[in-house]
Amino acid sequence: MATIDSVSSPTDAHADDSHGHDHDHPSWLAHHFETPEQQFDSGKLGIWLFLVTEILFFSGMFCAYAILRMLRPEVFEGCSQFLNTKLGAINTGVLLFSSLTMAWAVRCSQTEEHKKLVALIATTLSCAMVFLGVKSIEYSHKWGMGLLPPGTYFYSAANEHPTAAQMVELHGFSESTAFFLTNSLYFLCAPFALIAAGVFIWLVVSKISGNAFQYACAKPLLVVALSFFGGVGLGTILESGGEHHGDEHVAAAGDHADAEHGDADHSHAVATVDHAEEVADESDANMVQTPLGDDYAAVKLLAENETNTGLKDLVVAEQTQQTMAEGKILKDSSTSDAGISTIPGNVNTPRQAGVFFGIYYCMTGVHAIHILAGIGVLVWLLIRAIRQDFNRHYFGPVDYVGLYWHIVDLIWIYLFPLLYLIR
Repeated sequence: MATIDSVSSPTDAHADDSHGHDHDHPSWLAHHFETPEQQFDSGKLGIWLFLVTEILFFSGMFCAYAILRMLRPEVFEGCSQFLNTKLGAINTGVLLFSSLTMAWAVRCSQTEEHKKLVALIATTLSCAMVFLGVKSIEYSHKWGMGLLPPGTYFYSAANEHPTAAQMVELHGFSESTAFFLTNSLYFLCAPFALIAAGVFIWLVVSKISGNAFQYACAKPLLVVALSFFGGVGLGTILESGGEHHGDEHVAAAGDHADAEHGDADHSHAVATVDHAEEVADESDANMVQTPLGDDYAAVKLLAENETNTGLKDLVVAEQTQQTMAEGKILKDSSTSDAGISTIPGNVNTPRQAGVFFGIYYCMTGVHAIHILAGIGVLVWLLIRAIRQDFNRHYFGPVDYVGLYWHIVDLIWIYLFPLLYLIR
């Protein structure tokens, strides 16, 4: 959106020629530019070059995600079930709405609707804080469960929310680390609580002292600071409503089988085992023309000893060959290879599940850092908007920050389905 009429207002001209050059120009026109249009186009080119580097930066992480997912798709599918889709969806809606208010703010800066500009920038800021509040709930919940990157991952379905003492005794964490993991939400909220308290004090002091400008700045900023806790409350409601963290979690399959089921399930499992043994005995009875002949029963008996791994493989291979000879289709070809049984490796180890959460925290964490950076420049814009620095000739900073914010939102649009939805 280039093209700005060149203006030269005597009222805006520098009263003192501090730059040492011999032409007058408005205060918002940098002295090294001849026209506002030249300044705007230069700024636009600069922000686009910066955004290209941002896209390249995130592209590297998207490539890492693609490679890791291609190597272990089952791990990513299973671990993604730990992510609360409701939280991701609400954050997506919040960011999309913030893009709308930011684009609207750019338009208001061009039409010199100053009050509306302030309100829209404050709304964009509030959306950003709600996003961080929801993300804080999501992070703290997973940290307490042990859903962490490789080396620190300790999730167990038998004890989803261990105490700090259990983290120290069972997982080897220091007492300070265990205390942080079990109380991480308070640590995440503490900086925002301090900011909200500081802004409130600023508001009161500016009101008492009669400083109208500072009071006008503190009012929307207090609403923005409190919006974070609105996001925390929203995230708490959605998280407590929770998604199913049941036995379909692939990442914890190994632990899950050990202890999550109660006695009723146990009896069911025993019955299932008995039934399987009956089916196996019936299958054995129907086996004919086995190469092992009469020795098959003796071999099968010896194979019941766990240490006779060779005989166990022989029995399994014998059964597989019989199945193939009868023209039946093997249900899972990955567990057999031309009659040679292979034991599938347990891909659901903490280390592999930790890879998913490592890339999850890396991508969403870097995105959250960009949100924080956006909050910083939006606060700067808000103060300048209250000061009415922007007009139809000078709205470049609002436009540049708007482009940055749209890119941040666009990255989340890709992160949400990749991490939360693809199963």
